[in-house]
Amino acid sequence: MQHYRVSPYRSSDKGVWDAFVLKSNQDTFLFFRDFMDYHSDRFNDFSLMIYANERLVALLPANKVDNVLYSHQGLSYGGLIYNDDLKTLRYIEIFKSILEFLNENQVDQLYLKELPFVYHKNSTNNPLAYICFKLRAKLQRTDMLSVIDKNFKKFSSSRKEGLKRGQKHELSVKEVDSFELFWNSILIPNLKSKHGVKPLHSLDEIKLLKSKFPYNIRQFNAYHLNGIVAGVTVFENEQVVHCQYISGTDNRSELGSLDFLHVHLLEEVFAHKSFFSFGTSNTDQGQFINKGLQFWKEGFGARSITQNFYSIETINYSKLEDVVK
Repeated sequence: MQHYRVSPYRSSDKGVWDAFVLKSNQDTFLFFRDFMDYHSDRFNDFSLMIYANERLVALLPANKVDNVLYSHQGLSYGGLIYNDDLKTLRYIEIFKSILEFLNENQVDQLYLKELPFVYHKNSTNNPLAYICFKLRAKLQRTDMLSVIDKNFKKFSSSRKEGLKRGQKHELSVKEVDSFELFWNSILIPNLKSKHGVKPLHSLDEIKLLKSKFPYNIRQFNAYHLNGIVAGVTVFENEQVVHCQYISGTDNRSELGSLDFLHVHLLEEVFAHKSFFSFGTSNTDQGQFINKGLQFWKEGFGARSITQNFYSIETINYSKLEDVVK
């Protein structure tokens, strides 16, 4: 078995970290340090860098709470970041080295959230489920994400009717650089009145992230009679587009504003993308599904993929020693 050195990330490693992410098998800008570190005051970062003969071969974005290491809690997904040429046995050896390192450093448990397969540039190279089986990991949660595959994009009669209402009311869609109008007029009031919560990103935070990732974070608004009636904040990757925030005014059904807006995105702006993700419709830590929200998303042709959350006892690293016979 090859020897691997596991080292906690330091701020001086930023350039090396980002360069590895750029060439990795993962299709998401969320793993760049400028995204991970915007809320560094909330998390005790304990991301790991794994080396083989002083060559960086993998990364693990993470933060630590007491004696538990989490796939970074400020990110929607996590797991091991690696290059496309990493073979299965090397992957297993790297994972064992990580768990052994954590165990030696009094970290008893790894809480891992997987990266959904659509964010893998090569979706066939992912032995995580097998490793979790060998480690007797506990499946703590499963979320379902509503994703449109470009090869299956079929609008339901309900969505077509919404589109017609938008056309009848002469709605228009514009991409804007400013988030203030959508955040203050629609998003914040709706989340507060309906769910008693705030957006995951404050207005200042989303503006900061936009300045760091101007081509990845985009805002599209729908207008009626020159007034905003709906909006969507999009996180764009090479092959996946994700709707981070979606919201409309109270008359959105009458105007068909959200249907009109999303048909425009699917047919005009992002028609070339492989996947279009609406995110999850789960509530209560994955226990339930918001029926109306799921129905609306599937009306665009979205279907469910899963994202699993595992807890792994680091002392079980030895279970990966005799995998090959």
